[in-house]
Amino acid sequence: MTAKIVLGFLFLSLAGALLYYRGMTGTGRISEEPGLSATVSPSPLEEINDGNESVRVVAGNLDTPWAIAFLPDSGILVTERPGRVRLVNSEGVLENEPVAVLESVKEIGEGGLLGLALHPEFSENNYVYFYYTYEGSGNNTFNRVVRMHFRDGKLTDEEIIVDGIPGASNHNGGRIKFGPDGNLYIGTGDAQEPSGAQDTSVYAGKILRVTPEGKPTAGNPFNNHVYSYGHRNVQGLSWDSNGQLWATEHGRSGISSGLDEVNLIIAGKNYGWPEIQGDESRQGMYAPVRHSGVSNTWAPAGAAFINDSLYFGGLRGQTLYEAVTAENRIVEFKEHFRGRYGRIREVIKGPDSNLYITTSNQDGRGNPEGDDDRIILINPSLL
Repeated sequence: MTAKIVLGFLFLSLAGALLYYRGMTGTGRISEEPGLSATVSPSPLEEINDGNESVRVVAGNLDTPWAIAFLPDSGILVTERPGRVRLVNSEGVLENEPVAVLESVKEIGEGGLLGLALHPEFSENNYVYFYYTYEGSGNNTFNRVVRMHFRDGKLTDEEIIVDGIPGASNHNGGRIKFGPDGNLYIGTGDAQEPSGAQDTSVYAGKILRVTPEGKPTAGNPFNNHVYSYGHRNVQGLSWDSNGQLWATEHGRSGISSGLDEVNLIIAGKNYGWPEIQGDESRQGMYAPVRHSGVSNTWAPAGAAFINDSLYFGGLRGQTLYEAVTAENRIVEFKEHFRGRYGRIREVIKGPDSNLYITTSNQDGRGNPEGDDDRIILINPSLL
């Protein structure tokens, strides 16, 4: 009996070590893309089951999923960047046919159908909000926020609520979230025109705050939609237990990459882009709570608080990051699943208090394998 217990313990220890090694190193090909660091191909996802489901695939074979939202009936809505809205039904099955294809969406570079949010009173009004890129007059690229009704498995009645957000092939922002105050917060990008981030009269390089109808929220610092400015490319928004907004933001790119940011967002404040980066300072500008440094790139996307930990994904970093916070500071920084699942776009807390992430290996910068792209559930208590 004793020998069996010892052998069983050794087997479990060896299995755990192998899983840890795979999670830290990844498996598969290494490839170089111009302007990008080496990309690690994700290995097929194994379901780890130790009495709790710590990691499991919720849905696969998606095309560049960008955002997800949880329906009251346990279904999940998903945006795909080419313009499709998909549904994981209440039985946990991805429907074959899209709920809708938004015809106005222009998929260009990083642009397309991006953010997604449900109205806080969705059960009563059935409003779903989307952020997408489109082609305006003169072949110019813009972004807008629309809302639609979702009833009986169908999206109808598209209504534009915020329009004219500058767009480009890159740096479109796109994250939208309702805050604890009931207002809609919108993360935008500089649309490859850095100087616009410092101009509070335009909506590029900003976090916007609007009512559910798209009007500027009373008390906004510049008497328009702008809540904060000096941002490069905001792709993650989340509130801590004190109601304080945090954001994840892409830093510089190309040869001089790095300096990705986690910011503590305060109304009316200037977060410096393109005038300051990293630890640089200037009167009237706010430095990030944490940045990736000059030699490391996260390309951060998504953001979700669970207890005092802010989780966010890495596209280029191919990692689930965890920033443990206390008193508006980051006191510990952890990395999970480095290289295991490839590029991570969405990170969101589910109604079951688990983390849900989406991969982004079909976006032209990853190496898709198996059933990519995927929605993956992660039990944070086991990290």
